[in-house]
Amino acid sequence: MVENGSTDGVAARVTAELSRVRVIDAGGNLGFGGGCNLALADLAGVDHVALVNNDARVEPDWLAPLVDVLEADPSVGAANPKILFADRFVDVHLASATAARGLGDRRPLGVRVSGARVDGRDVWDDLQLVSGFWGLEHGSNGEGPYEWTNGQAHLRVPAGSFTCEVRLTADSDRTVVATSGPHRTELHVSSVPAWYPVALDAAGFDVLNNVGSVVLADGHGADRGYLERDAGQFDQVEEIFAWCGAAVLLSKEYLERVGLFEARYFLYYEDFDLSWRGRAQGWRYFYVPASVVRHVHSASSVEGSRLFQHYDERNRLLTLTRNAPTSLALREAGRHLLITGSYARRDILVPLVHRRPPAVETVRRRMRAYGAYVRMLPEALAGRRALTGRGRLADEELSRWMDQA
Repeated sequence: MVENGSTDGVAARVTAELSRVRVIDAGGNLGFGGGCNLALADLAGVDHVALVNNDARVEPDWLAPLVDVLEADPSVGAANPKILFADRFVDVHLASATAARGLGDRRPLGVRVSGARVDGRDVWDDLQLVSGFWGLEHGSNGEGPYEWTNGQAHLRVPAGSFTCEVRLTADSDRTVVATSGPHRTELHVSSVPAWYPVALDAAGFDVLNNVGSVVLADGHGADRGYLERDAGQFDQVEEIFAWCGAAVLLSKEYLERVGLFEARYFLYYEDFDLSWRGRAQGWRYFYVPASVVRHVHSASSVEGSRLFQHYDERNRLLTLTRNAPTSLALREAGRHLLITGSYARRDILVPLVHRRPPAVETVRRRMRAYGAYVRMLPEALAGRRALTGRGRLADEELSRWMDQA
């Protein structure tokens, strides 16, 4: 067990009560990759290594199917289980009229969603915004986060109750129809944020978090099957582009030949980078649906938080610099600045023109992430040169995987 800067006293208890467990003191918080690397550095007497996040829970008999896949083919470096969200969920659909704000922001805006509660418990961080939303935003006075609907929005809340409450507002008074299964709730939303009750369908269902990882055309690493209802559509063993570090079984030989995590990432994209490096050397990875793990998504940093966005944005650009074709890496580095400029126009320039307070949080976060990327660019380029000497994934193969995403 790696003691990675925790403060809850668990390491001392393990040392005192579980003598068979070897405790390695990291001397501080080295992040996901750095902490894992301390344990992975010693593979003596090991055939395979299982990584399981501390916010994940394995189902009975989850390990044997993964072992079977690795031992059936020595070219397979990783076996990825079916990773479900820890909770079961119910659907909620929000329908409303829309209106655009005018010059500089012509989006059709429905209602602004800024909170959710089930049985009095805050479930905003567990909310699944499936479709019909414009993306995360922050207010001019530090308010947020929140997301606007485009008039027809689909979200999910954790199952377990017959009602929930959602915090809504709009630029002007409008009626919102909320449906969940057979239930229909009519809400009259004003320009003052308020909590509104919504009747819920009682039947919850499992939602997929990850069934292997894909590479998108813009170089983003993404969870395959993310937010899809688990209806058996991914119940066949399949080869995947990359594996997910939340729960995976890795072969010893794969780690010894390809190397360990890039510890300087600290958080996010370490698994994607290591997957890409291994695939460039001919290693293959498989998704194994007979193995099931339940995961609390982004429990460490909360998706949409400042911490999450910083490391996710920075490390995506670093991973592309290290592994991707030059044209893709350069294009995405420039595109990050263009997108940041569009946010600056929407959140800062347009409000100033209309004499409204600007909202700078989104732009600030993106620029800080980009600045951190630039500071680490020399190291990333050195890593790229080192990887080039050991082989790089052919553009044709990368394109094939992108086409399948």
